[in-house]
Amino acid sequence: MFENLTEKLGHALRNLRGIGRLSEENMAEALQEVRTALLAADVHFKVAREFVDRVRTQVIGQEVLKGIAPGQQIVKIIHDELVKLLGEGSTALSTARPLKILMVGLHGSGKTTSTAKLGRLLKKRGYRPLVVAGDVQRPAAIDQLEILARQEELGFHADRTSKDVAAIGAAGLAAARSATADCIIFDTAGRLQIDAELIAEVKNLRTRVEPDEVLLVADGALGQEAVNVARAFHEALGLTGLILTKLDGDTRGGAALSIKSVTGVPIKFIGVGEKTADFETFHPDRLAQRILGMGDVVSLVERAQETIDEKEAEKMAEKLRKAEFNLEDFLAQMQQVKKLGSMQSILGMMPGMSGVQVPDSADQQMARTEAIIKSMTRQERRKPEILNGSRRQRIAQGAGVKLVEVNQLLKQFQQMQKMMKMMKGGGGKKLMRQMEMMQGRGGFPKM
Repeated sequence: MFENLTEKLGHALRNLRGIGRLSEENMAEALQEVRTALLAADVHFKVAREFVDRVRTQVIGQEVLKGIAPGQQIVKIIHDELVKLLGEGSTALSTARPLKILMVGLHGSGKTTSTAKLGRLLKKRGYRPLVVAGDVQRPAAIDQLEILARQEELGFHADRTSKDVAAIGAAGLAAARSATADCIIFDTAGRLQIDAELIAEVKNLRTRVEPDEVLLVADGALGQEAVNVARAFHEALGLTGLILTKLDGDTRGGAALSIKSVTGVPIKFIGVGEKTADFETFHPDRLAQRILGMGDVVSLVERAQETIDEKEAEKMAEKLRKAEFNLEDFLAQMQQVKKLGSMQSILGMMPGMSGVQVPDSADQQMARTEAIIKSMTRQERRKPEILNGSRRQRIAQGAGVKLVEVNQLLKQFQQMQKMMKMMKGGGGKKLMRQMEMMQGRGGFPKM
């Protein structure tokens, strides 16, 4: 997400290092690079121009503060302007109970998946959500929503015999009351903003159910076109917020940087992956930090708190401290990490690491490692020392990998166990002495 923009902005800011005073002359080239970076990210041309003008006005003539490099001052100014551009202030949902949310958007924007993702997120916040299947146009849309609702343990209402979307919505409200649900999310069919008949259909649904929130689900990869779509839907339905999807697959991010400025409608949520957990509340300041390569540790910690079992983490920490970590524990830890998202998305939230590219093979290798360990018996996972040649061959065949990969994994695990045992009971000092000796002998490069 935003890799291209982050890289180009980083290059522009690096050129400012060593300047003693910020002036129009030494800023001209850097700000042109900033503007070029924004346009390359498919940011609306008016938004890019106004952004650069605001930064220039603030920068020119500023004295460089003692102990602070000009580049750092520029980063602060650009960060603050990015926050304004993305939409500073509250992006919270209405506090109404029951909370009624209408989901609208184009075909293929991810409305049905986003409906389930939003239901999951609100359930974690203490709501009792029920989702209503109002997409009677797309084959299997109702089945898809039902499967996702069952997976996330959400209430579900549908009428497969009716084509009257407004009536389905009203019946969904009645079903929610019966189920004591306090949050009702209405999924709807994808429609073009110029499709008068389908726009009229969703207008009727809006009148019938009187939603507290009307959220447009927009594909972030559409760039400037997403802005045009949002503007048209806002004029027709009176949007209260936006959900940008598929940001994990778009390295430009132009829609996120343009849409609030042009439409005035706040972004409330972003979809950053295919899983139902890959859905985040939108925080303009955090996204600005990601764009500038500062990471987003707060969101990473929040994601970890949601997905990682605290008791299991404490139990694992104790095993590590006592050097009792086995392959079964290793598998459990790997599965916990997978819940946080792809290696690339995790790295992107770490300060200074957003520009580091993780090859696709990293996630593939994790999957292969998981397959190898799952091909072992419980006894073999707990006592890997019993893994002789025939057992290793069987495991390789079961995991669909080569024998050498099984051997490599076991060798690496043995090395890890050895290091843990050395660290146990104050052995860390001994380990450090050995590493220093290896460094002196050329075993490790000197720092």
